[in-house]
Amino acid sequence: MTYRTATRRDLPDVLALLEGDEDVVDPGSVEIDDAHERAFAAIAADDRNEIIVLEGPGGALLGCLQLTYIPGLPRLGQERALIEAVRIRADRRGGGLGREMVAWAVERARDRGCGLVQLTSHTRRADAHRFYESLGFVRSHHGFKLAL
Repeated sequence: MTYRTATRRDLPDVLALLEGDEDVVDPGSVEIDDAHERAFAAIAADDRNEIIVLEGPGGALLGCLQLTYIPGLPRLGQERALIEAVRIRADRRGGGLGREMVAWAVERARDRGCGLVQLTSHTRRADAHRFYESLGFVRSHHGFKLAL
């Protein structure tokens, strides 16, 4: 298993992982539009953002997540890392890959000098909440969103 920064050629696989909450989605069936292209290019060009993929044997992408590094004044000016869009391919869940991938991301943030790692998870994802708590994450805030 290899963790690496996603490249443009990974975009169909990453989008398939993001769409595949319940089932494995064929990357060949994913439509990539201009908005996806612009978003991927912006993330790739920004040294405070990265999409990380978990590559398995034979080059198959088994997981992904996005790491965003946020500067701030709290914690003596240390950056904080935000983990988002954590996905393991539906047919590979339950075998420890998610645990390993999140632990890898936490170490990456620590190595960068971040003083905190944070994430959000939809309120309906009780299994995900238990998973994150088992990794040492603590429920500390209530989040709010405003769709624009």
